[in-house]
Amino acid sequence: MSEVNASMVAGQRGTVEPFDVARIREDFPILRQTVRDKPLVYLDNAATTQKPQAVIDTLLQYYGAQNANIHRGVYRLSVKATELYEEARRKVRRFLNASRVEEIVFTSGTTDAINLVAQSYVRPRVSRGDEILLTEMEHHSNIVPWQLLCEQTGATIRVVPINEAGELEMNRFHELLTDRTKFVAISHVSNALGTINPVAEMVAAAHERGVSVLVDGAQGVPHLPVDVTAIDCDFYAFSGHKVFGPTGVGALHAKYELLEEMPPWRGGGDMIKSVSFDGTVYNDVPYKFEAGTPNIAGVIGLGAALDYVSAIGLSAIAEYEGRLLDHATRVFSSLPHVRVIGTAAEKASVMSFVVDDVHPHDVGTILDQQGIAVRTGHHCAQPVMTHFGVPATVRASLAFYNTTAEIDALATGLNEVIAVFE
Repeated sequence: MSEVNASMVAGQRGTVEPFDVARIREDFPILRQTVRDKPLVYLDNAATTQKPQAVIDTLLQYYGAQNANIHRGVYRLSVKATELYEEARRKVRRFLNASRVEEIVFTSGTTDAINLVAQSYVRPRVSRGDEILLTEMEHHSNIVPWQLLCEQTGATIRVVPINEAGELEMNRFHELLTDRTKFVAISHVSNALGTINPVAEMVAAAHERGVSVLVDGAQGVPHLPVDVTAIDCDFYAFSGHKVFGPTGVGALHAKYELLEEMPPWRGGGDMIKSVSFDGTVYNDVPYKFEAGTPNIAGVIGLGAALDYVSAIGLSAIAEYEGRLLDHATRVFSSLPHVRVIGTAAEKASVMSFVVDDVHPHDVGTILDQQGIAVRTGHHCAQPVMTHFGVPATVRASLAFYNTTAEIDALATGLNEVIAVFE
């Protein structure tokens, strides 16, 4: 199984050892390939990240030597699979600095986790006239579940606006947080803009009014050290495939006392203690929220991904990606006909932009001819596009295996785009 170089283990921001990106790239086999006879430049990490060999090996090892269903099996394979699955839960707890392992519920991803919270926790607590507070920069996965909830209950959604830099108007957040507010759902980092939100401040303000908060951490966990105890959020959700793990798996952190109060959202195997036609006794937290056979391999692979990221260190990752973003910002400022969308002072490694008089899909198609993979479209954040008056953007999203040379290759490709359409 591949290991990261010991020199890359994190210290404090600004005091880490030199970041050996060339060594890291060796751990990602997909980055060695060429596309259209060009080296692959993968800049779509906000959509999904690539997988290190350590994660691939873990999945192969599970399916090749450990495959069995978990919990209740007394034979050796089942016991081993259960041990690996529950060890992954402990890894998530440590990664998020949650208070106890029972606060970690495995889901199919962030979307699944948000729907769980909406239906199991929030729905029984709201009615007509109550308000759910969101922000204008939310991903559709943190909008649509709340719209469904409002259709079911008669509650309404209020929206915190953003400014022209793509930052939340915090004065409006505090104004919109009223006695009618029953729940707040906010993104840690915007997938479309890269904006890092002051979630701890927002949670504290909501708690002063007795309002619970969910943080969508899909874009937070790959780029920032996350401490749910320090943030004090009631719920924190993330997806494995955004943090170099498998697709179809994720986790919800929720405060234990809230999980104890919440009814199950789905029924079936493994979320029960006993079943009869007279009634069912539900399993303990967190298992009462994990109905059916889970994505066992995915959960174990997620644990391997968190091990890999933790060995590098989130502080080291944030410092390196900050330097990449600084370089990209300087390069983009020199490009004619290119306008960056989202210039927040606190920002993670996302560069969304438009090219004058060129549709983003055309930009993406031409860049693909150079082996450069970027995302084009509304990025499941159509309210953001509406705010900036554009139908779509081109998004280059960075990870710790990207390089300044790849950013320069993107700039060269954009110059070719501009030349084609001049």
